[in-house]
Amino acid sequence: MGHVRAFAVTVLALATLGVPAGLVWSLIAPRAPYALTGEGPVLADPATQSLIAADGWYAVITGALALACAVVAWNLARTRRLEVLLGLAAGGGLAAFVTYWVGTTFTLGAVTVEAQALGPGVKVVAGALELTAKGVLVTWPLLAVGMFGIMEAVVAYRESPLRRPYGEIERL
Repeated sequence: MGHVRAFAVTVLALATLGVPAGLVWSLIAPRAPYALTGEGPVLADPATQSLIAADGWYAVITGALALACAVVAWNLARTRRLEVLLGLAAGGGLAAFVTYWVGTTFTLGAVTVEAQALGPGVKVVAGALELTAKGVLVTWPLLAVGMFGIMEAVVAYRESPLRRPYGEIERL
């Protein structure tokens, strides 16, 4: 039963962190400018970097949280390393989707739009926050599992009996 609890607590903790991560992403990520025309909304500035910047901010926020979660989880998981590692993978995936959903659902911060003059009577508005590169959704689980594995490998290497010279007596 303790195995399931360690996994479930890890998944729920990470999923819960997805809510503030999504709010922070919504607060600081730029939105692309769209011009409202008779044919519908059209990207006002095709050379805008806002679409890429939103992906970058998402990756930075979720990546930083992934590394922090991995360090905390590794330090707290004494005997349930495998369950916590699997929880980091599943919880990181769930947290990534929660972050995406919260960030695209709620609009926080000042939404300002700058675009070139498109002509008289054309209204320019901020577009919705979106990810153009869906691959950044794997940032959280990938970095969390990777960092956990690196920490485990470093400790396993330091404690390895193969590091001692042949014939050395182990000290207690």
